[in-house]
Amino acid sequence: MATTLNPYLNWRSSAREAMEFYHSVFGGELTASTFKEFGMPVGPGEEELVMHSQLVTPDLTLMGADTPSQMPLAENPNGSVSLSGGPEDEAQLRAFWDGLSAGGTVTVPLEKAPWGDYFGMLVDRFGVNWLVNIAGGGS
Repeated sequence: MATTLNPYLNWRSSAREAMEFYHSVFGGELTASTFKEFGMPVGPGEEELVMHSQLVTPDLTLMGADTPSQMPLAENPNGSVSLSGGPEDEAQLRAFWDGLSAGGTVTVPLEKAPWGDYFGMLVDRFGVNWLVNIAGGGS
């Protein structure tokens, strides 16, 4: 098995909705387990929050969870999730861009950048920062 580096995102109570959204954008297989399923103690009404979820595609792995109310949650984390590829990946990356930007805010349009690639940045509807880079993209 190869080592995999993948993002692990956290929300206060919208992990299930967010991960289902990413599943609609990226496809793949989504699994999710609640705090109740693992017998983990949480505050009243939080038993059905997502303790761990994982979206796996042939090329991507994205994990996410809810943060119970008794734990701190960084509202503005330093970081972004980056998706990148070459000209052969352009159609897929543009489809990801379109899906992620639905209901979100484009902060840098996906356009030809000074370094020659197509590059854009957005904040999706769940507050996650995304960067998309298409090396040598032609559209």
